Amino acid sequence: MKMQHVTIMTRCLEDSVKFYQEQVGLTIVRDMRDNPAHQIVFLANAAGEPCVELIANPEAVGSSEGISMGFAVDDVEVERKKKEEAGLQPGPMVSPNPKTKFFFVKDPNGVSIQFIQEL
Repeated sequence: MKMQHVTIMTRCLEDSVKFYQEQVGLTIVRDMRDNPAHQIVFLANAAGEPCVELIANPEAVGSSEGISMGFAVDDVEVERKKKEEAGLQPGPMVSPNPKTKFFFVKDPNGVSIQFIQEL
């Protein structure tokens, strides 16, 4: 068994698509925005995994507390600086052991996004 996708209900689909493209580096692999009543966008990395499904729901309510998605990066320090320059508010750099460093930012829906480097 393998994970196919993660679904995020979003109040602003355009902001979420932009975030995952520009800040995470995902690309659109399936775009179903032609029906205003049911808009969905799937994004993935170059290998097609992981897939993030964004569903437009202007009335979306709920809590994203306790939910996070982690993305491996080559240089976590460079990535953190990019997030600061983009106006995001990255959390502190964490190194729970000598071989791992990471930080979090929030996506437009309040989901914690982790950028992690295995040293």
